[in-house]
Amino acid sequence: MTIAEALSGKSVLSGRSVTVQVPATTANLGPGFDTLGLALAHHDHLQVSVRDEPGVTVEVHGVGEGVVPTDETNLVVRALIHAFAAYGQELPGLNLIAHNEIPHGRGMGSSGAAIVAGIMAAKGLLEGIVDIDAEALLALATEMEGHPDNVAPALFGGLTIAWMTPDGPRHKKLMVHRGVKPLVFVPEHAMSTALARSLQPESVPHEDAVFNLSRSALLIAALIQSPELLLAATEDKLHQSYRAAAMPETNRLITLLREHGFAAVVSGAGPSILVLASDPGQRLVAAELVAAESETPWQALMLAVDVLGATVTRTER
Repeated sequence: MTIAEALSGKSVLSGRSVTVQVPATTANLGPGFDTLGLALAHHDHLQVSVRDEPGVTVEVHGVGEGVVPTDETNLVVRALIHAFAAYGQELPGLNLIAHNEIPHGRGMGSSGAAIVAGIMAAKGLLEGIVDIDAEALLALATEMEGHPDNVAPALFGGLTIAWMTPDGPRHKKLMVHRGVKPLVFVPEHAMSTALARSLQPESVPHEDAVFNLSRSALLIAALIQSPELLLAATEDKLHQSYRAAAMPETNRLITLLREHGFAAVVSGAGPSILVLASDPGQRLVAAELVAAESETPWQALMLAVDVLGATVTRTER
């Protein structure tokens, strides 16, 4: 801080502004419960500017407008506060403008994206003052989210394997085969992640655990090398059947899609459905099937894999 800034009471960050882009994510991918995640090219955008007045203002446009908090209880703001506090930095006055595309409560990683947006904004604002590296970003995000399977692909893009160690979360990013084409069916109704997790049993049969181990290993091979194996590789016995009663239409459509040869699974905690198609034409056929057989409206999002993950750009005003 310069003498002039100290005398004026201005923050050392005065005049700084950042723009953040964060992708949607889909976790589990069938058998990879709490481990595998995929970044999708469907984004939330955030602009954060430092202002001289204390406090935080929040504008929300798009998804969540008029619904999500616009004060310091906003999840993006909480993530910003968390990151600044972790490095002993005083939070300046901030103006936030969010333009959201990721559906809320639909199993596409909206809460993880909000957390990542706030932490990436903090990284950009503190550039040159504090170095927040990739490992620290993942640790900060996981502290807030509780598990790394959604925040890892949101941060780093592509296909991620995430796991916990005594020293914190770790991840490995892999590039997805160019033949893999994600399709997400999004319903009008939401699903509570907490409710979905509450339906999970404390233990599972040994043979089910072995079944999922084999499918998870196969899924990695299918996603990075052999898309023709996706249907077999997305079989699961650990979580989807236990949650089926809470999402009957999701379960019915997944069963229907799989009977027709599509690699369909619950996206995250649901109720959205992820189809991992092996070519663009297969996505069109799947979309036509759901449109003809669904009992309620579903939006079909034909998306690419986001290979970059979250980005932050800093500008001086």
